[in-house]
Order: sequence, then structure tokens, then C-alpha cells
Amino acid sequence: MRRIIVPLVLCVMVVAGGASAQERVRAEAGMHPRIAAAVRALEDAIKYMEAAPHDFGGHKAEAIQESKRAIEQLRLALAYRAKQDRIK
Repeated sequence: MRRIIVPLVLCVMVVAGGASAQERVRAEAGMHPRIAAAVRALEDAIKYMEAAPHDFGGHKAEAIQESKRAIEQLRLALAYRAKQDRIK
């Protein structure tokens, strides 16, 4: 279910605010480069773990799952900031 939330939030933002809503989220990522870098690093780590032939001592599946959840939360944080900046 969490995999659906982030795309759904972004779709709602785009429909409600036009195409510029997605641009605002991108701009917000530019204003918070460490968050954007963290998302990229987590995505890279997920790809690495998924391709790895070993299970990291039994932690691989949970590490992938929790990394995906972290990405979702970071994207939601950026979407929230974009919305708050729009209100001001």
C-alpha cells in the first residue's frame, strides 16, 4: 500500500495544481539537495542489494523494504514543503 501513496500524492498534486505542482516538488528537491541526494543514494543501495547474490546475513529483504519506505517518506516531506511554500 505504501508504494501507492507517493505516486498518488504526486498525482493529486498535479491534478489539483496543474503541471506546475510537479515542478514545485522538483524545485523543492533543489532547495533541499541533501534530501534529494539521500533519495538517490537509497535508490542506488536498493538496486545494489537486489542484484547482490547474498542476503547480507538475513537482512537484505528488510533493508530493501525499509529503504523504500524511507524514500517514500523523504518524497512526502518534499511534497509537503512544496505545498506549504505554495500557500505562503
